[in-house]
Amino acid sequence: MRSVRSKIIAAGLVLGTAAVGGWQLLPADGNGRGAVRVGTSDVVSSLDPAGAYDAGSWALFSNVYQSLMTLKPGSGTPVPDAASSCAFVGQKLTTYQCELRPDVKFAGGRAITAEDVKHSFDRIKAINSDQGPAPLFNTLESVTAEGRTVTFNLSARDATFPFKIATGAASIVDKDKYPAKALREGTKVDGSGPYALGEYKPGTSAELTPNDTYTGQAKPARTPVTVKYFKDSAQLDRAWNDRQIEVAHREMPPAVLAALSPALKDTRYQASGGSEIRSVVFNVRPGSATAPPAVRQAVAATLDRSKVAATVYSGTVTPLYSLVPAGIGGHSTPFFDAYPTPNGAAAAKLLKDARIATPVPLTLGVNLRGANLPEAEEIKRQLEATGLFQLTIKPVEQWADFQKGYAAGEFDAYTIGWIADFPDADNFLAPLVGADSSMNNGFSDKRVDELITRTQSHAERGDASADFRELQKLVAQQAPMVPIWQKKDYVMSREAVTGAQYLSDGTGVWRLSELNWL
Repeated sequence: MRSVRSKIIAAGLVLGTAAVGGWQLLPADGNGRGAVRVGTSDVVSSLDPAGAYDAGSWALFSNVYQSLMTLKPGSGTPVPDAASSCAFVGQKLTTYQCELRPDVKFAGGRAITAEDVKHSFDRIKAINSDQGPAPLFNTLESVTAEGRTVTFNLSARDATFPFKIATGAASIVDKDKYPAKALREGTKVDGSGPYALGEYKPGTSAELTPNDTYTGQAKPARTPVTVKYFKDSAQLDRAWNDRQIEVAHREMPPAVLAALSPALKDTRYQASGGSEIRSVVFNVRPGSATAPPAVRQAVAATLDRSKVAATVYSGTVTPLYSLVPAGIGGHSTPFFDAYPTPNGAAAAKLLKDARIATPVPLTLGVNLRGANLPEAEEIKRQLEATGLFQLTIKPVEQWADFQKGYAAGEFDAYTIGWIADFPDADNFLAPLVGADSSMNNGFSDKRVDELITRTQSHAERGDASADFRELQKLVAQQAPMVPIWQKKDYVMSREAVTGAQYLSDGTGVWRLSELNWL
């Protein structure tokens, strides 16, 4: 069993850091200084793991819940967390088995059972929330529990499954507190992470206290943490300048990030080579203006990514020409190969050949967060400058409303970011363009699904490279999504706080237990 498992290696995510100010590695305990305050403009859409598939929710989940497996800082190889061991059974990669730790407990003191784990996965599939992580478990057929052993039966070979159960989607919940067929309501959490959730005010704050019963891979929490949620980047920046927070992560204004320097007083920062990407997603349902492939291809031919990066993001993002970002094994550049420079004439020919009248009226949905609106305005300017499109921007303030809007097909197109659940090219393709994708845009393609299944079958992930290249080329041809950029992951902290360099490595996990007072 271990010989098969040892072959499942993460694709090459290289995490570089630019750290400033001599990070302290041997801190004392909190010394009675109270909670470390962490600020973010991310949004928690749900406290129930079955109802959330977004960065803000999962950042919190990685502290108050626990998964069978996890990823260590800077590593792309899953290791046991709530489990004592996990491995594939046999060579087929269709049966995966985990043994629970004997001492793992919920924060309330009750021992976690294999039945709790089975319940946690079963309810994700049963609830199948539009905003939930069910698409991540497309190969999961059934789960059985016997004693301390949990067995996952897969419908096809899936070498990426160990990564999937190391994510927030695989958070273990109390079967007595979380309904089997409905999301849990309210502001309570029953998990087994390094922290317990105290008072929670949606959209405002989360009070976290160390969970003394925690056993797992994370460092035991030593000091309380208060997470403060801000409406936008400007508010987060003001909170930082007014010293209302000691740590800031996702998302400071681009101009602030561009100006980071070792000369800044009482400011440490880390810029890790994160794998966050951002794309335009097209509604391909019948009746949408972007249902015809030629319209989507014409947008791809027109988009000037470099100008977006320079004018909107002050050079803090990098133009991206595939859904799989640079730094991830299997990355290629099919959109650059097809559309090497913005070309209005090529776009016009695509529309003319498809007998599509111009200007094409498009609605572009955008969630009002960070630089999203200026980005949408720049895209509108570029497309309308060709005379081929007429865009109407539809801003949506609340993240939950935005999710419901694009799932219901209210926009012809919308912009959205994506952070890897795990560092493998599969995670930038299967959940985005595979069957029943989390993008909810109506796209489906048999050949795409076949290639996704084939890439998941390779235990040696490097063997999937050719299939990944073909898959990315197909995506560029059909353009259900058009990538815009990828960016580094920035964390800022005050000198009085230690451990902030370990808070995030661009994988979407928050390691709040690393934080402490100097």
